[in-house]
Amino acid sequence: MCGGGEIRTPEGFDTLPPFQDGALDRYATPPKFSIIKLLKVSYIHMLKEFKEFAMKGNMIDLAVGIIIGGAFGTVVKSLVDDVVMPVISGLLKLPDFSNLFLILRNPTGETLTSLSVAREAGASVLALGAFINAFIAFLVVALALFFVIKGMNKLKKKEAENPSPKGPSELDVLMEIRDSLKK
Repeated sequence: MCGGGEIRTPEGFDTLPPFQDGALDRYATPPKFSIIKLLKVSYIHMLKEFKEFAMKGNMIDLAVGIIIGGAFGTVVKSLVDDVVMPVISGLLKLPDFSNLFLILRNPTGETLTSLSVAREAGASVLALGAFINAFIAFLVVALALFFVIKGMNKLKKKEAENPSPKGPSELDVLMEIRDSLKK
């Protein structure tokens, strides 16, 4: 209602001219658009942008690398735990190398026979065998990556030594066209 009461003005206007009753109804009614349609358009636009981002070549390469890296990590862990460490523990006369640990504090005073029992009893332990397993796994991964990168560098070097034959440059083609047009 517009007579004598305070009137809220739309954003950007300091004052409103005096209107008759009902003249401001257009400011009170919601605009004629569908919020669902607006959200649908925004959603489709966002999906289109995500598709463009996800289909870039580097993104796919990264995803493949992560998947292969995870599988490679599993193979390396098995290699270290099931092949390398039994050989080392056999040489050192230890039945299970992963159970090599040093007790720092034993609150129970009992004899702790394995790393898992020591941790369950609340003892502070240095898990030397687990650390050595992880370090050897790291060395195996580093060695494998070294050979992969060395092979890639060798291929790049061969490619640089034997460049593919290039065709005529753009300038040569344009000069040839110019010469043929002169004739």
